[in-house]
Amino acid sequence: VQLVESGGGLVQPGGSLRLSCAASGFVFSSYGMRWYRQAPGKERELVAAISGGGGSTDYADSVKGRFTISRDNAGNTVSLQMNSLNPEDTAVYICNARRVRIGGNINYWGQGTQVTVSS
Repeated sequence: VQLVESGGGLVQPGGSLRLSCAASGFVFSSYGMRWYRQAPGKERELVAAISGGGGSTDYADSVKGRFTISRDNAGNTVSLQMNSLNPEDTAVYICNARRVRIGGNINYWGQGTQVTVSS
């Protein structure tokens, strides 16, 4: 199983970035996908989530209206479009695949990609 994030980098306040996560080794469409972020000294925060079929999404209040999560089940990728970035968005962004099962959930994690918002 692999989750490989890409697209992070340095961006000025007000700018945009698009993160991608390429998945392999499991049945992608059977898993809900999530983006988390973790800033230095802070707990990991759930940023956005999307259902296996892509019909349901959810966002943290701090990113609603600025971030959009989407997925391509044919290509086994999930993306996070981030607009109107501000310094508080600086963090390592981590891709997660989650399947809810009776007896225990299955979670896969990527290594993360750094996003730095600074002038």
